[in-house]
Amino acid sequence: MKNIVIAAGYATRLGELTKNFPKPLLKIGNSTILGRMLDDIDKIDDVDEHIIITNHKFAGIFEEWKKDLHYSKPVTIVDDGTETNETRLGAVCDLLFAMDKLHIDDDLLVVAADNLLFFSFQEFVDFAREKGTSCIMCHEQPSIEKLQRTGVVELDENHRVLGMEEKPQVPKSHWAVPPFYIYLKKDLDLVRHSVENGCGKDAPGNLAHYMVEHTTMHAWPMSAGRFDIGSLDTYYEAVELARTGKI
Repeated sequence: MKNIVIAAGYATRLGELTKNFPKPLLKIGNSTILGRMLDDIDKIDDVDEHIIITNHKFAGIFEEWKKDLHYSKPVTIVDDGTETNETRLGAVCDLLFAMDKLHIDDDLLVVAADNLLFFSFQEFVDFAREKGTSCIMCHEQPSIEKLQRTGVVELDENHRVLGMEEKPQVPKSHWAVPPFYIYLKKDLDLVRHSVENGCGKDAPGNLAHYMVEHTTMHAWPMSAGRFDIGSLDTYYEAVELARTGKI
């Protein structure tokens, strides 16, 4: 299994902090946002490589960061060639770019690089192995307003995904979908041809939505929470939580 980290965005909502620096490498305590995630994923036996897809503007910074790493699995940095937010490929096209460039033909763990997690990805991988299908995550979200800004899934009693909607005005459930996915090797042909068959390019949830409509998917209910760093306020809140030992 390859761990593919989508890290090619420009984090414009964080202003000057990320104008010339990638958000995933911002400090959180003694580590970084991405470092905390890789510390967990590196321990998963199924994973044999970390692949970080970034943009040309930040690729050199990631290469410098890579020199001091001590993970047991190799880390590969992929440069998508873009230099501005206006010319970005979008998360789905970045994934396809990395798959093509590295000739990937393996199970994939695909993760966004801007979350702090309070559970282990090992649980997610175990769930996918048990179900034998490509999988997404989900968590209960009581706020209708927040559900209207994310992907929402309907599940049966075995957590098979019956349907998925992106940013629905009238959500059909309270199961929200965070940006973490497992796509099995047997479904990679669907992934490779997703964009040419009408899949949206920008958000990673676009691909999940497409896959739900074309293959059997299950959703793992997260066993604990996550902290999404999407703004300056949430970043500084995470820094303070780390400083006080709460994360």
